Amino acid sequence: MFIITILQAILLVAHAVAAQNSTFSNPILSGFHPDPSCVFVEELDNTFFCVTSTFLAFPGVPVYASRDLKNWKLISHVFNRPSQYPGLGTKRTFINLVFSSTDLFDDDAWSDPVEIDMHGINAIDPDLFWDDDGQVYMLTGWGKIYQSAVDLETGGSSKPVNVWNGTGAESPEGPHMYKKNGYYYLLIAQGGTGINHSVAIARSAHVSGPFEGFSGNPLLTAKNTENFFQCVGHADLFQDANKKWWGVALATRSGPDHRFYPMGRETVLYPVTWDDEWPVLDPVYGHMEGWEKPGRIQQSSSSHKSTPDVDSVDFEPGSSIPRHWKFWRFPDPSSYTISPPKHPNSLELSPSKSNLTGILTEAHPINCISRRQTASLFNFSVDIDFSPTEAGEEAGVSVFITQLQHIDLSIQLASNGSQVLRLQTTAYGKPDAEPPKSNTLTMPRSWIGEILRMYIEAKEPTAYSFSAARASEPLDVRYLGNVSAEYVTGGSGSYTGTLLSAYNTNNNRTGKAKAWISRWRYLPLAQEVERGVFEPVNTN
Repeated sequence: MFIITILQAILLVAHAVAAQNSTFSNPILSGFHPDPSCVFVEELDNTFFCVTSTFLAFPGVPVYASRDLKNWKLISHVFNRPSQYPGLGTKRTFINLVFSSTDLFDDDAWSDPVEIDMHGINAIDPDLFWDDDGQVYMLTGWGKIYQSAVDLETGGSSKPVNVWNGTGAESPEGPHMYKKNGYYYLLIAQGGTGINHSVAIARSAHVSGPFEGFSGNPLLTAKNTENFFQCVGHADLFQDANKKWWGVALATRSGPDHRFYPMGRETVLYPVTWDDEWPVLDPVYGHMEGWEKPGRIQQSSSSHKSTPDVDSVDFEPGSSIPRHWKFWRFPDPSSYTISPPKHPNSLELSPSKSNLTGILTEAHPINCISRRQTASLFNFSVDIDFSPTEAGEEAGVSVFITQLQHIDLSIQLASNGSQVLRLQTTAYGKPDAEPPKSNTLTMPRSWIGEILRMYIEAKEPTAYSFSAARASEPLDVRYLGNVSAEYVTGGSGSYTGTLLSAYNTNNNRTGKAKAWISRWRYLPLAQEVERGVFEPVNTN
């Protein structure tokens, strides 16, 4: 994971306001948004900033901005070019990097990283704390919580010291440090990122301890509850302009059975109070009540408009790939061309040798372009112009969570040379799950050479519906089947979340058939905020 370093002082000013509670819904960042870390910066127009983890999705570490903790805009990505990764082409597992920016709203302003010397200690989840004397400390976790004094210019550091290990639960990690009323508070995640996940805290009069654990730990957990929001943990705390405290954490919308949560770990919000010098974190629910929140984003300010969650992309000449779209691993830029001369208003995808499963350790790119699934119920459709002529040529759409778990609806050639539509589920990442047999439909003769419209719909939060039609006759739909969301939940995808994708591959053969993607549409319909309780998505 990566750290954002905002090299500015953060000053909080109290304002006298009426004690009026606000209401809001969780998650505040829906879909694949784990490990949130947030800060309030008064000097930048009283704005909250949050980042989340992205793992193998690229560009990585999105930065979101909000004035009201409800409406969020994607403003940049910290990790946005391969040159920022010093471990590229190596097998180094643990690299702790610090990035800085002079303009949080600009990808290009994010620096190449400074690597912090960890003195051979393997650890993740680096977090920075500035003490009153200006000394910067890095905290990390990997079975133990470590602390080092660091130099952000050179990457030099003191040898990491084990300062606390939580309450005895497994996997202490995700540390954050705060200073309040003369005490240093150390907040951590523990229990692993599954249903035993929890938040614990300790404090000390000295920055390096010894730390005294809170007798009321865990501060926050959904363990052993019937709550719809489970796996709650990896928390962070921050104040607003009124010096009221808030917290964020990751959670899954899975209920205690933990069977269906394809969107993975999402970012949730809750109010925080202090009682007898220790924080009290409200349990996480779909509908919440909290402190009076700042005013709504001023829509006249383009820098603070919310990111719309609706895709209506036609790849006009001169346009670019939308900022919120994702690649899996680093893309080959030459494989993606917007509005080429003979195919205007389309995205040309060249075939990759690797298919969506590929080989996990290889460096070959996967020619797949995606957006997060961000709603429990949605409609997604893409037009594909693709005419395979050789065995192995394949293009289509996918519900993708990792290379080992995905559901694909593709155009390809059958063994007899006829063009077919094929619905195929890959679930190697869940060895105990037996995926359904593939469904192959011979393409009607009138469809050959036509642009096809491929549909993926979530009419319920536990399954996906796949169908296709000619773009010229969109009501003449061929239904391929429903596939359970269980196959793109957990397993190898426990750290990620579903992506809705279009792809092109020759399956490591010689085919060169290109695919032209057009009329990309995504419409979120509703969020499940409690088991069986849905809230319409506001798409305005």
